[in-house]
Amino acid sequence: MNIEQKLNFYLNRHPLIKRIVKKIYQRIMYHISPKIKCEGNIIRVSPNDNYEYFFGYYDKSPWDATMRYMICMRAKNTWCDPEPNDVADILLIDTKNNYKIKKIASTLTWNVQQGCNAQWLGPDFKSQIIYNDLRNGRFCSVIINIESNEEKIFPMPVYAVSNDGKTALSLDFSRLHNLRLGYGYSALPEKTKGIPLPNSAAIWKLDLTNGKIKELLSYTDFASFQPRPEMLKKNSIHKVNHLMISPNGKRFMVLYRWFNGKRKYTRLITCNIDGSDMYILSDDDMVSHCFWKNDEEIIAFIRKNGIGEGYFLLKDKSKEYIHLWSNIKDDGHPSYCPTDNTLVITDSYPNRARIADIKLLNDNDLEGRYMKVIARVFAPFKYDNETRCDLHPRWSRDGKFICFDGAFEGFRGLYIIPININKI
Repeated sequence: MNIEQKLNFYLNRHPLIKRIVKKIYQRIMYHISPKIKCEGNIIRVSPNDNYEYFFGYYDKSPWDATMRYMICMRAKNTWCDPEPNDVADILLIDTKNNYKIKKIASTLTWNVQQGCNAQWLGPDFKSQIIYNDLRNGRFCSVIINIESNEEKIFPMPVYAVSNDGKTALSLDFSRLHNLRLGYGYSALPEKTKGIPLPNSAAIWKLDLTNGKIKELLSYTDFASFQPRPEMLKKNSIHKVNHLMISPNGKRFMVLYRWFNGKRKYTRLITCNIDGSDMYILSDDDMVSHCFWKNDEEIIAFIRKNGIGEGYFLLKDKSKEYIHLWSNIKDDGHPSYCPTDNTLVITDSYPNRARIADIKLLNDNDLEGRYMKVIARVFAPFKYDNETRCDLHPRWSRDGKFICFDGAFEGFRGLYIIPININKI
C-alpha cells in the first residue's frame, strides 16, 4: 500500500476532510502535470448539443443483439444533483445510420451512476427494453416494445434482470438514496428512514411473466447470518446494494453493508434466486465492484487479509480464489468479454492529475504483463464526488467494441472504442 492509499484509507473515516484534501491535492497535481484531454481510438456516438448523454452501469451492454442500436440516456443537467427529479429521456442510437437518435421513452427515476437501469430484455435482447420510472406516485418498472411502443408496467423497479427475461430482483431505492447518493431515487420518501436495522424486506423477486412479487430477504436476515460483533452494535446502519444475477439465472450476488459511525464494512454474499443457500464469499471488510465470469466464478475488487486490495477471481460457495494482476492496486469496474471468457475490461478512477484509464487484461496473465491501456481521458473538476462521471466500460455483444461514459469534452457523452481481440 503506497502513501496515497494509506492516506485514503485513513481519510475514509472522515469523508468531509477527505473531500477537501482530495480537491486541493488534485488541483495542485493537475496544474503541475502534463495536460491530457484524451488518448486512444475513441469515437463519440452521442450528439454534441446542449444535453448530457450517458448509459449507466458497467454490468450490462447498451447494444442490442443485432449490434445496430444502443440505449442511451439524455438529460439537461448531470453535474448538480446525483439523483435529480427532472425528466430524462431514453434514446436509441442507430449505429448504422450516422448515430441518429430516436426517443423511445422518458423517466422520472434515474441517477448519474446507473441511469434508470434501462437494459435490453432477454432472451432475444432486441425487441424490448425494461427500465424504471415513477408513475401514479409509485416507483415501477416498464417493459416497452421498441417497434409498437406497447408497454407492460410492473409495480416495482428493477435492479437486476435474468438473461431469460423472466426474473428481476429489486431493492429499496429510497433507502439507497439516503445512504449512498448517486445510486438510488430521490422522488419518494424512505419508509425505513431513521431505522438502523429495519425488520423489513431488503430484496424482492419480481416475476416478469406474471407480475408476482415475493419478499426474498430482510435486513435482519443479513444481520443474523453468521453475525459479526460490528453489525450487532445498537447504532449499526444496514443496507444492501449491487445485485447481479448469474448467467444461468440460478444464483445472485449482493453487497451487504453496515456502518459503525464513519466506518464501513462490506460482505459479498451469494444466494439461490429464491433467497436460499446464502454463502459469504468475501468477509474482509472491503468489497467493491464485481462481475460474474460464469455460473460459478466471480471477479471482484476486494481486500484479502494478509494480501491486501486487488482483483480476485472467487469460486462461488468455496474458499478458493486466484489473485489476479497483483500489479493493479486501484479499484475499477471489471467485466468479461462475452466472446472470450478470459478477457477483462476495467477502468480506474481519476488519478492525481485527473486522468482515468480503461485497461484490457487477460485472467491467464496473472501478473498483468500484457495489460493494454486502450484509452486515457481527463475528468473535469465539474464532474466530481457524487456527480462524477465514472467510465463504466462495457463490452459489445460481439466483443468488438467497448462503450464508456466520459466527460473529457466538457460534457457527459457516450463513446465507443473498436477492439480487435484476435490481436490481443
